[in-house]
Amino acid sequence: MKLAATHDIAAPRATVWEALLTDEVLKACLPGCQELSGNPEDGFEATVLQKIGPVKATFKGHVTLSDMEEPSALTLSGEGKGGAAGFAKGAARVTLEEIPEGTRLGYEVEVEVGGKLAQLGSRMIHGVAHKLSDQFFTRFKEVVEGPSETEEAAAEPEGADPAEDAPKGKGWLGRLMTRKAEAE
Repeated sequence: MKLAATHDIAAPRATVWEALLTDEVLKACLPGCQELSGNPEDGFEATVLQKIGPVKATFKGHVTLSDMEEPSALTLSGEGKGGAAGFAKGAARVTLEEIPEGTRLGYEVEVEVGGKLAQLGSRMIHGVAHKLSDQFFTRFKEVVEGPSETEEAAAEPEGADPAEDAPKGKGWLGRLMTRKAEAE
């Protein structure tokens, strides 16, 4: 089955590209991800817990990045085995286009399942695949953009000095830069 959509992200294309290559960001965005390790060159090993209809399973798999055309496109491919539940594999061709508001991330996903998962029916699998793809890319957008000013103000404790603990940037990049500065 094939799915496609776009998300506009309020960040420069180079920032979005870098986020796609960062294990910390991928782990935060992958629905049900319990572990993710590796790097863009060799790929990532992942452990994901998913409930698809009545089937709940822990999938162990591998994610690779290929066909990279920095900073405009890449392919994310993954395959996971969930024991008796079966397997799932898929690939997402991700494109990044500069727009006045930042970056337009487009994706086309192709998914294949087997085992008990395939017995659930194509309509249910299509719905779940669409939901998981949308969750990943919506969360990716949120992680890259960082919290909105309203969300930051709501999370701030009363009486706190906002300038005192302000991150040095916005979103995942700001948190990463803050951690590096504190480690030095």
